[in-house]
Amino acid sequence: MKGVLRFGKKGKLRPWFVGPFEILERIGSLAYRLALPPELAAVHNVFHVSMLRKYVHDPNHVVSYQTLDVQKDLSYEEIPTVILERKVHQLRKRGVPLVKVQWRNHGREESTWEKEEELRTKYP
Repeated sequence: MKGVLRFGKKGKLRPWFVGPFEILERIGSLAYRLALPPELAAVHNVFHVSMLRKYVHDPNHVVSYQTLDVQKDLSYEEIPTVILERKVHQLRKRGVPLVKVQWRNHGREESTWEKEEELRTKYP
């Protein structure tokens, strides 16, 4: 198993713990079966007690749920709601006006910098 890519990263950047995951059942006195997501399907879902750590509830881990208008091809349209900031990115001979946009189904921390002229043409 040396050199095998585990949990998406290799070496020093590999996380020590991944999760939290729901415990499905207790197997014997020292093993537990966990509900793992599909991207960890290659990992065996039974773990020894020494490999588990108690989850401490943190309000930042709670994912806010909002309904999306999903189309038949499982895509949805991003719509800008608020322009938070403006700046001009200076190139060698000209400046490019940029705006920081907060999108409809995303929080303020997920806002992105977009070119102002592209935003005006796409969303008049």
